[in-house]
Amino acid sequence: MIFGRSERGKPPVEPVTLKILVAGGFGVGKTTFVGAVSEIRPLRTEELLTEAGRPVDDTSGVEGKRTTTVAMDFGRITLREDLVLYLFGTPGQERFWFMWDELSEGALGAVVLADTRRLEDCFAAIDYFERRSIPFLVGVNCFDGAIRYPEEDVRQALDLDEDVPIVLCDARHKQSVKDVLVGVVQHAMAYSARRRQSITT
Repeated sequence: MIFGRSERGKPPVEPVTLKILVAGGFGVGKTTFVGAVSEIRPLRTEELLTEAGRPVDDTSGVEGKRTTTVAMDFGRITLREDLVLYLFGTPGQERFWFMWDELSEGALGAVVLADTRRLEDCFAAIDYFERRSIPFLVGVNCFDGAIRYPEEDVRQALDLDEDVPIVLCDARHKQSVKDVLVGVVQHAMAYSARRRQSITT
């Protein structure tokens, strides 16, 4: 950079920053999702699971889980030179849901991660975003050994509207997560455009 300008003579690009939430049930892969794609070291607020939490933390299906998010995960990814996403992973357990209102302030949209072995765990997140008119898509995290169901079966099981996208993903792989994030940005932009049009007509 020379005097605030790039070497090619173009002015520096001031990127647009967008906030995306990553939500879903306990142990669905939210922390892994954020960590897989973040270009900075993710901020994590994880604590060890304890005996005291055993009665309220249902680890069936995720028996190997040893930690849990108690506030949020935070990461950042640059999709284009002029577009940066800030990712906020929400805590999954009900006792930490008071954080959701704070985290959702100013969010463009959300990813609801789902595990087909425990689909009921993402009902609360879906209900939350529907009630607040926050556009979201459902990312079905393809865990090893989990049965792959057709999109329409997942849509019916979750009682989703036809315009809510459903995508298969692997929260461990950067490109898969990036594809989901591109999808939620596109969906949120289209959702906002439809709302503006409905207001003006």
